[in-house]
Amino acid sequence: MRILTGRVIKAGFAEGLALVSSEPISFFGMVDPETGLVLEKNHPLMGCSVAKRILVFPTGKGSTVGSYTLYRLMKKDLAPAALILAESEPIIAVGAIISNIPMIDLIEIEAIQTGDFVKVHHEEVMILGK
Repeated sequence: MRILTGRVIKAGFAEGLALVSSEPISFFGMVDPETGLVLEKNHPLMGCSVAKRILVFPTGKGSTVGSYTLYRLMKKDLAPAALILAESEPIIAVGAIISNIPMIDLIEIEAIQTGDFVKVHHEEVMILGK
């Protein structure tokens, strides 16, 4: 087990399988709010579902509508269980806060691989492996 410590953006507890992207994510236009699937062509997560996953990515990008897209995902029970970022930005932070999704940033995301079982508890990320 490895424990990483970061900065809490939205406190909470979540656990589940990690879905890791080396590329930034925009929830507006990139993630379908009706299905939770990543739609952006040529993105490393294209075709993957973000639903109930511990979503790990470097930073957010794109429109402020992305905050509302996260909220729509939450209302349909398709939101990520938690968000772990290398560096937060306001759009993703607001989306996590209004959707009650635990979020931590300033994390060494390279230490987490897709499929790792991860627990998020306030400022700690526990990587339990596959």
